[in-house]
Amino acid sequence: MTNLFVLILLSAALLPAFVSAAQAQNLDEVFRKASPTVVVVRAKGRDVKAEGVTRFTETDSGVLIGSDGRVMTAAHVVNGMDEITVEGIGGEVVRATLLSANAAADVSLLQLERVTKAMRVAARMSSSDAMRVGEQVMVVGAPYGLAYSMSVGWISARWPANTIFPDMPLAEFFQTTATINTGNSGGPLFNMAGEVIGIVSQNISKSGGSEGLGFVVTINSARALLVPRKVFWGALQGLLLTGRLATVFNVPAPAGFLVKTVAQGSMAWNMGLQGGTGSSPSRARRSRWAAISSSRSTASPWCPRTTSSRSATGWPAGRPAPRSR
Repeated sequence: MTNLFVLILLSAALLPAFVSAAQAQNLDEVFRKASPTVVVVRAKGRDVKAEGVTRFTETDSGVLIGSDGRVMTAAHVVNGMDEITVEGIGGEVVRATLLSANAAADVSLLQLERVTKAMRVAARMSSSDAMRVGEQVMVVGAPYGLAYSMSVGWISARWPANTIFPDMPLAEFFQTTATINTGNSGGPLFNMAGEVIGIVSQNISKSGGSEGLGFVVTINSARALLVPRKVFWGALQGLLLTGRLATVFNVPAPAGFLVKTVAQGSMAWNMGLQGGTGSSPSRARRSRWAAISSSRSTASPWCPRTTSSRSATGWPAGRPAPRSR
């Protein structure tokens, strides 16, 4: 009887160790299964500052969703960028073009110009409707450019469309405790079966780092908004002018769009549309927004045919559309 009692005590003491080992092995299996479908997305763009136009490069993440070279990432990663390249797990770098994007949900779809052997893989996608608060999840991406870094956490909340971010009213979001930093944007959120259930969008932080408030667009939202149909994408960054701002800029219509930059090679670029080249003072702060110009007219804001409280890229009136998180 005494021996049996001792055996029970030993079993109870060792059980947590066995459980932890099993969980670690499971995470390793999930990572090895999912990581070949993750890619690094690098985008080159321009910004307008006081000293003029400056160039920059952003490094973020994405996921292969088709063996034909389709890549899903966040819209803010590629919005208004001049050049987009994708790097696979084997180190191959391939140029990509933007097929479709919806900034009101922060999701976009890229097409690789060529598909290497290592990139002829596609992540399995699962219905995000099946996920519940409290389930464990995994994020794989390139935080601060450190490619194929893994973080693990749990789904801590679920937010229906038009409830959490006014700038992105079309997206349903998971809130997760998995660590999300700069560079994770556009990367996949996996369930414990190694299936994609979301696309990383952003985090909320007072310090600028990860504080456990990460937000991920559910894969059901992303697929519904991107895959069945193409969304017009003008590759513009700028500011929607309505009300007082429209009056200040003498817009000859109820609303206009003040263009900051235009992505090279985009439809807008090929039409001759150009952005600003410098900044100008605006009350107590300096404005980095310059009047639109084109090959046929100058210093005249573009005026849409219909008035809306949101720009074509999804950001609210009177606020600059962010380039990237």
